[in-house]
Amino acid sequence: MVNIRDAFYEVLRSYGISTIFGNPGSNELPLLSDLPADFRYIHALQEGAAIGMADGYARATGRPALVNVHAAGGTGNAMGNLTNTQAGHVPVIVTSGQQARRYAALEALLTNVDAPTLAKPLVKWSNEPLRPQDVPYALSKGILLATSAPAGPVYLSLPLDDWDADADADALAQLTVRAIYGNPVVAEASLDLLRDRLTASSNPVMILGPGTDDAAGWDGATRLAESLALPVFVAPSPSRCPFPTRHPNYRGILPSDIPGVASKLEGHDLIAAFGTAIFRYHVFADGDYLPPGAELWSVTSDPDEAARAPVGRALIGNPSDALVRLADTTLAGERPPLTAPARPRPLNEAGPEFSADAIIGALDAATDENTVIAHEWTSVDTTWDRFDLSRPGSLYFPDAGALGWGLPAAIGLQLGHPSRRVLAILGDGALHYTVSALWTAARYRVPVVFVVARNQEYAALKNFAQVMQLEGVPGLELPDIDITGIAEGYGIPATRVVSLSQLTTDVEAALSGDGPHLVEVPQQRATT
Repeated sequence: MVNIRDAFYEVLRSYGISTIFGNPGSNELPLLSDLPADFRYIHALQEGAAIGMADGYARATGRPALVNVHAAGGTGNAMGNLTNTQAGHVPVIVTSGQQARRYAALEALLTNVDAPTLAKPLVKWSNEPLRPQDVPYALSKGILLATSAPAGPVYLSLPLDDWDADADADALAQLTVRAIYGNPVVAEASLDLLRDRLTASSNPVMILGPGTDDAAGWDGATRLAESLALPVFVAPSPSRCPFPTRHPNYRGILPSDIPGVASKLEGHDLIAAFGTAIFRYHVFADGDYLPPGAELWSVTSDPDEAARAPVGRALIGNPSDALVRLADTTLAGERPPLTAPARPRPLNEAGPEFSADAIIGALDAATDENTVIAHEWTSVDTTWDRFDLSRPGSLYFPDAGALGWGLPAAIGLQLGHPSRRVLAILGDGALHYTVSALWTAARYRVPVVFVVARNQEYAALKNFAQVMQLEGVPGLELPDIDITGIAEGYGIPATRVVSLSQLTTDVEAALSGDGPHLVEVPQQRATT
C-alpha cells in the first residue's frame, strides 16, 4: 500500500519537480525522512533565504519550484520575500509543516493557527487538507494553479502525522497524469484593435515590462519596434530586462512617479505597453497619468493588473505572443529608423570610494552575454545605462522591492542556469537581510559571484529623506561591519578591491572559477 508520503513525492515527480528548498523543523521531519534518491534538498539556514532560492530557481528554469518552511514562524520568516514572488508571478509551491491533527485542535506548541489565512493575500491559493488522503490532490491542484496564467505562489499546510496514512492508489494514478494545456492569448479581434491604432497613430511609443522577458517577447518587441520605428522604454520599477539595452530604439527606464512618466512620454499620441502593470510607481508626486492627447493600450496576462490600471484600455492574454503576432502582421511604417542615443562615457575614478556609475562600468567590462545579473542595489537604474544586456533572462530585481531577495535568488538562479554564470550585485544594506544564504552557496559550491557595494549607509533612504524634506531620521548608518570577514566565516572566499581595474580583474577571475566568491567594493556615500 502506498502511503501519503510516497504519494506526495510521486505527484512531484509527475510535474518534474525534484529539488526541495527549505529549512527543516520538527513538523517537517516526517516528510523529509529517507528522502528519495532522485530528489535533492537544498538547505537554507532561514526561510527567507529558502524562498528566495526557490524563487530564483523557478525564474531560471521556467518551472515550478518547491520550498518547505517550518510552521507559522517559518512562514513568517518567508513572507518578506514572498511579496517579491507574488509580485513577480513566480510559480513557487510553499509547503509548511503543521502540528499533528489532534494537537493542532488544542493549539499546541508549533500549531499554525488558521494556517490557510496566514499567507494571504500573497498567494493565489492556500489550503490545509481536511484528510490525509487529500494531501496528494491538494499538491497537484496547487502546482496546476501556480503554473497557470497568471502564474504565482501557492501555500499548503500539511500536518506532521499525515505521512504514514494510506493513500488512495486509484486517485494517485489519476493525479500523476493530470495536466493543464495552453496559455491564454489575446483574441485576434482584440489584437486587431491595437494593430489598427499602432498603424494609424502619428507618434507611437512602446513600453515593455517583465512579462515579455523571454525569447518570444524579445523577438516580437525587436521586430515590431524596428518595423514601426518605435522608441522603446522599460516600465517603471523594472524587475527584468525585456529589450536589448544597446539597441538603437532603446530609450531607458521610465521614471517611477506619475508626472515623471507623463513628461517622459510627452508628444506621443499612442502608448502601447506589454507585460507590465500600469504602472509600478514608487516616488509620490501628484499629476496627470498621461501627457495631453495620448491614449494608452496595454497587454497583460493578469486580469488584476488590467483592472487596477487607472487609465487606458487593456487586452488580456500572453503579452509576448501578442508582440510576435503584431510583428508578423503589422505593415512597416514610413518613419525613418531611430538612432541610438549617446552612451555614457567610461569612468576612470581614482578612489578610494567609487561612484555607482564607475562600479557598474567596471563590472560590465568583466561580464559577457552569458552572465545573469541578480540585482539588489539602490543604484539599479545605473545598470541599464552601463550594462550591455543582449539576451533574455539576463537581469533580475525584486519585484516588490522587499530586501533580502538578491543574495538567495542568485543562488537559485545559478542552480537553475548551470550553463550561465550569475553575478549578484548587492548593496551592503540588502546583504544582511539574508546573509546566511552565503553558507548555502559555500555548502553546495554554487558558483555565484557576489559583488557588495559598501557605502556603510542606507543611501536610498537618505535620498528619500531629502526628497521628502525630512531631517534627523535615525537608523540610516551602517558602520563597522566586516563584510569580507562575514563571508569568510560562512566559507566564501572574499576580497576587498581598491581600484576599478582590480574590480574588473577580480570579478573576471571569479566568474571563470568553479565556486562562490565575494568581492567588496567601496562606494561613495550619499551627499545628504
